[in-house]
Amino acid sequence: MIKYILALLALAAALVALPAAARDSQLAFVSSEKDHAITLVDLKTLAVVGVIPTCKRPRHMQRLNGDTQLMVACSDSGRADIIDLATRKSVASAPLGDDPEVFDLSADGRTAYVSAEDDGTLNVFDLTTKKLVKGVPVGKEPEGVKVSPDGKRVYVSSEVANMVHVIDAGTLKVIKNIPVGQRPRRFAFSADGSELWVTNELGSSVSVISTGELRVLATLPFAVKGMRPDDITPVGIALSRDGKTMYVGLGRANQVAFVDVASRTTRALALVGKRAWGVAVNRDGSRLFVVNGMSDDMTVVDAATAKPIKTIAVGRVPHTVVVDD
Repeated sequence: MIKYILALLALAAALVALPAAARDSQLAFVSSEKDHAITLVDLKTLAVVGVIPTCKRPRHMQRLNGDTQLMVACSDSGRADIIDLATRKSVASAPLGDDPEVFDLSADGRTAYVSAEDDGTLNVFDLTTKKLVKGVPVGKEPEGVKVSPDGKRVYVSSEVANMVHVIDAGTLKVIKNIPVGQRPRRFAFSADGSELWVTNELGSSVSVISTGELRVLATLPFAVKGMRPDDITPVGIALSRDGKTMYVGLGRANQVAFVDVASRTTRALALVGKRAWGVAVNRDGSRLFVVNGMSDDMTVVDAATAKPIKTIAVGRVPHTVVVDD
């Protein structure tokens, strides 16, 4: 009993020692390409509570270093800005090459895999030495990047080649090219990691890839009443916390599709703002956060009912939302 009490006291002390932002920031962070800033939204009040200036044209973002920092890829600066979440200030930077957009990190946070659209490569950076390790040639205009749950593979989408390139993280060589739909963009893994879902922006669809067999298992087309397929442009995608639903931002259709993972069917559509791009889910899975690139706002959606709760102005041309609650 004494050992148990001591263990609890040690855990409590450790939690107190953590920065507030690492424990429970209750914020959503939204990158604004035109304002060169990160907008902070309070998740309880759903109101903007601050703005963090950052480098030029911030786009994709991801948590770093045990969730105590936020890494922001700035396309026009050619680097990443590292923001401390406790102080909400920039504390470091790292080179990411020309026009970085989407990236993913190794499990230890030491390696960044970055799509280089103009070069047609996946650039691999050591964030400790801040040096380029290697540029891996892939198809033209690569965008989406996703590291496998075991860290052994990196998946990259090529918008022009209509392919997903599978790269061995150890050798940094392409081991498979998988044809998918037209203009593939972003990725999300299924809960068990056996499937990789990729949005096809000009294919009005999602391709489901087997990570074991490295082949397409199914292609799921989207339909919205009264809209042509050309107006349905899937980009952002996120998995629900219970692993049962994929949320897919349908771009110009101004909708988010709720796709049942097991049956691979769309069970609901939620109306959001103009050009629904980035998608994120809060920790308990109750709410969906959708950034709308052409209406300069973010729509908060109730995950249970697929109904919008509130739309919040978050700066000009928002790109990515990271929810930290």
